[in-house]
Amino acid sequence: MHDVVIVGAGPVGLFLACELGLAGCDVLVLEREPEPRSPWKADPLGMRGLSAASVEAFYRRGMLHPLLKASGVDDDPGADEPAPPRGVGHFAGMMLDPAKVDVAALPFRLPSPVMEGVMTNLEAVETVLSERAAVLGVEVRRGVTVSAIAQDDEIVVARAGEHEYAARWLVGCDGGRSAVRGLAGFDFVGTEPQFTGYVALAAIADPGKLGPGFNLTPTGMYLQMPADGHVGMMEFDGGAFDRSQRPTREHLQAVLRRVSGTDVTLSEVHLASSFTDRAMQTTTYRQGRVLLAGDAAHIHSPLGAQGLNLGIGDAMNLGWKLAATVHGHAPDGLLDTYTRERHPIGAWVLDWTRAQTAVMRPGSHAQTIQGLIRDLLGTRDGTTYVFEKVSGSSIRYDLGSEQPLVGRNAPDLRLEDGTRLGDLTQDGRGVALDFSVDRRLHDSAMGWASRIRYAAGPARDDLGFGAVLVRPDGIVAWAGDRTPDREAFERAAGHWFGSPSSQAPPEIG
Repeated sequence: MHDVVIVGAGPVGLFLACELGLAGCDVLVLEREPEPRSPWKADPLGMRGLSAASVEAFYRRGMLHPLLKASGVDDDPGADEPAPPRGVGHFAGMMLDPAKVDVAALPFRLPSPVMEGVMTNLEAVETVLSERAAVLGVEVRRGVTVSAIAQDDEIVVARAGEHEYAARWLVGCDGGRSAVRGLAGFDFVGTEPQFTGYVALAAIADPGKLGPGFNLTPTGMYLQMPADGHVGMMEFDGGAFDRSQRPTREHLQAVLRRVSGTDVTLSEVHLASSFTDRAMQTTTYRQGRVLLAGDAAHIHSPLGAQGLNLGIGDAMNLGWKLAATVHGHAPDGLLDTYTRERHPIGAWVLDWTRAQTAVMRPGSHAQTIQGLIRDLLGTRDGTTYVFEKVSGSSIRYDLGSEQPLVGRNAPDLRLEDGTRLGDLTQDGRGVALDFSVDRRLHDSAMGWASRIRYAAGPARDDLGFGAVLVRPDGIVAWAGDRTPDREAFERAAGHWFGSPSSQAPPEIG
C-alpha cells in the first residue's frame, strides 16, 4: 500500500513525485514507456521554454542550478537587480520585443536569482527531476501500462497486466491521451480543432526558400527553427489529418509548399509528428481518490508554449495539499482547492490558445485582426500585457482577500542578513516572514512549527508589509501591515495548515 501512485513519469508526474517525496510520502510512479530517453525529448525536437513562474518553482526547491546546468545555460543569474526580460515569446507567431516590456509595471517584483525564463528541453527537465526523485526515495517503474482503475472510500487500485498497485490516492499525469482520465470517468469537454499542425526534423534541399522563425501566410503558418531541418507548419484543414496517420515525406512537403507558397523540397524526413488545436478540459480535477494534473486534465495547441508550464503549476499546487491530506493534518476542503484554483488557470490557457488560432486563420478578417494585434504588440503596454500573461506574473488565485499581494506568487523577499525567501522554501514547508521590530508573530507561528518555517528580522525591501505568510507552493496566503495582526495571521495559518501542534520550532533570524 503506497500513499500515492502517480501514472506518468514526464515532467509533471516527476515534479509532483518530488513534492510528495519531500513531504515524506510513499510514492510510486508508473510509466508506460520502457526507456526515459527519446529523440522527441532531446534538442531540437524536445526544446521547451520554461516561464518565470516555472523557473521559480525549481528555484524554490533548490533545483535551479542543476536545471541550468542540464539545459546548457552558462549564465549565473544575478540576484541584486531584477533581471530584464530577454526572450519573451510570441502571440500567434508575432514575436514580442523584450525591450518593450515595462519592468516597473510588473507587480511586486524584487531582485531574485530567478531568470525571466529558460530555454531547455524535456530530457534536461526529466533528468533533474528523476535524480531528485531518487534522492527522495521515489520509485519509478517503467514499461507499465495501466489498464484498469478501481476505487472505494479508502483506497484506489491501478491494474497493469497481472499486477495491481494499491494506494490511498492516484494521480494521472499521463498526458493528453490519458488512460487514467478515461478509466476514472472524468468528463472532458471543449472545442474541436481548426488546424492540423506538424513538427519535423528533415533534410531541406533548399532552405533559403523559407523565411526564418515564425511566418504567418495567407494559407496558414510555418516555422523554421535555427537547428538545421527543424520545421513546423500549420494548415487550417479542420484537423482532418489525425495523429493516427503517419505523416509521410510527400504529405509534409505538400503541406509545407501550400502554407509557405514556395516550391521548397524535403529530400528526407527523419522524424515527424502531427498535432491539432483541439482544446479540452476536464470539468473537475478530482474524482474520489483519483486526481489529474498536466495534459491529463487539459489539452490545447502548443501556441504560446504554455503546456509544460501549466502542468508544473498544477504539480506545485497539488503536491503540498495532497501530502497534508495523506498525513492527516489538512484542514477541511484543502484538497478541493486544487480544482478551484487551477481549473480557471487551465481554462484561461485554453482560451489563450484559441485566441491565437482565431488570429491565424486564413482570410481577410483574420488578417485585419493580425494588423491590429501587431499594432498593439508594438506598444509598451501591449507587450507588457502579453508578457505578464505568458510569464505567469499575472496569475492570482482568488483567496478571498482584497489585499493585492494575497493569492500571487510571492516575490523573493530578502532579510537584511541575506536570507532569501527562496532559501527558506526548499524543505517544502510554508514560510512566515516577520519583519516587525518586536517579532510580533513569533509565539503564534510556533503552533505550526512543523508545517510553517518562521523567519524574523528587517527586510532589505519589505514592500510596505510587516509580515507575510507563504504557502508551500510559493503563493502568499496572508500579508500584514507594519503592525501585523496576530489573530488574522492565526486565522490564515489555520485555514491553510490546519490546527496548530506543539512540535518544537526551527527558527531563522
